[in-house]
Amino acid sequence: MQPSGRPRLASMHPMSTPFETTEPTRADIDARRGPLLLEFGSPTCGYCRRAQPLVEEALAASPGVPHVKVADGPGQPLGRSFRVTLWPTLVFLRDGVEQARAVRPQSVGEIAEGLRRALGAPA
Repeated sequence: MQPSGRPRLASMHPMSTPFETTEPTRADIDARRGPLLLEFGSPTCGYCRRAQPLVEEALAASPGVPHVKVADGPGQPLGRSFRVTLWPTLVFLRDGVEQARAVRPQSVGEIAEGLRRALGAPA
């Protein structure tokens, strides 16, 4: 915790997984089988950059979950179809169906829980 009582965010971190250069369609996402982490953000977003170490650590513990990073912005159809309003927004899917969501995640545990749900692990 910071002296202000707010949780401390991870420091600025370069993004090791690049954003997709071509946005997948909603039909492509809905048709995917198995778990999927769909991350909406921007390479220039400070919140997105600070969340990267958390995302990477959680994914390292769940290597069977594919990760698609979508460079989102006004009017981008995939982000709007998932009603994304803040970055980063992590959408955890299984067989094309949303299982959980994390908006501006603050901990590895929050992301790990979403990955657990995407993998279909019991509660």
